[in-house]
Amino acid sequence: MKEHGYILLLGAITAFFVVLFTMPSLIKVARMKHLVDEPGEQRKVHHRSVPTIGGIIIFASIIFSYSLWFPRAAVINMGGDADYEQMYFAMGAAYLDFKFMLSAMVLLFFIGVKDDIIGFSPVKKLVGHMLVGYILVMMAGIRITDMHGLFGVYDLPDYVSIALSFFVYVVLVNAFNLIDGVDGLAAGIGLIAAVAYGTWLFLAGDVALSLLAFVLAGSLVGFMVFNWHPARIFMGDSGSLIIGAIIAVLAIKVIDHDTTRLPIYLKQIPTPIFAMAVIAYPLVDTLRIFIYRMVRGVSPFAADRNHIHHRLMDMKLGHRKTTLILYLYALVVIGLSLVTRKWHPNIGLMVLGTSAVALAMLPFVWPKRSE
Repeated sequence: MKEHGYILLLGAITAFFVVLFTMPSLIKVARMKHLVDEPGEQRKVHHRSVPTIGGIIIFASIIFSYSLWFPRAAVINMGGDADYEQMYFAMGAAYLDFKFMLSAMVLLFFIGVKDDIIGFSPVKKLVGHMLVGYILVMMAGIRITDMHGLFGVYDLPDYVSIALSFFVYVVLVNAFNLIDGVDGLAAGIGLIAAVAYGTWLFLAGDVALSLLAFVLAGSLVGFMVFNWHPARIFMGDSGSLIIGAIIAVLAIKVIDHDTTRLPIYLKQIPTPIFAMAVIAYPLVDTLRIFIYRMVRGVSPFAADRNHIHHRLMDMKLGHRKTTLILYLYALVVIGLSLVTRKWHPNIGLMVLGTSAVALAMLPFVWPKRSE
């Protein structure tokens, strides 16, 4: 386990330094070519032009670092008593995950870059997401097949498994895109999710997927050096789509993962509840904003200033306090999943869901500061 831990650390450090040393050049080029987001729209919270293509370096650092440190031997830590047949199967499964993840990320990267630079029609973007979903769900077989007793459901029929997995992918990719509205927010929430999932997967014995999570975490730490307020660059769609897709894959893998190697305190948490707790903030914000828009009779994809982070900004908290409050929100919900781990899955989910929604609604009932 110690040797595999070093691989995770090296992967994260490599990704961090790739971003740290290459991002300044990208910022310079983006300004020279005027690849920037200008202030002016009511929903925007920045007051100066900022480059929008930071996702290019995030993508490059993830691909480079994950390929460099991808384990050659015990891809999944099966333990000392694992036979060669088990090890071969584990290595083959991890290789397929890597192969199809790479294909999906490259496609998402080009969709995001085109959207950041010249725009992308919603129809073409939807077709691209369907293609990525097909690669991940149908070709790679990254699917939710068991609900582990949640709502009394265990094994899912194939058609339900496929539909649910597609839904999870689409929701999370769009959720991370929607929360990318305040300096450091999407990167920080992605960092918390990556570390939580990466730690869980490492303790479960899955080194290859844990490495992907920690490489993403290292990239995001490096990016936050330039994205913390006042931001010198935004990640754009090229970054948020990649982050959302990786988090979606990690969430699905956690739900369907073998838990026999986990410590007892993690083994007691139903995997669907832990997976949802880790990404509670983007899920709740997306659900709330979609309901709000549909009630008002507008498209759920129409841009506005009604996100949770917008409300916190309207309370004169500023970028830094807003992001820190939402980081705390994410950590509190994850901690609550540990507190409720021995409860019945349905009761635990009800408590977690109610708490997450109630906390998210606090800014909307809290009085605004006077001007």
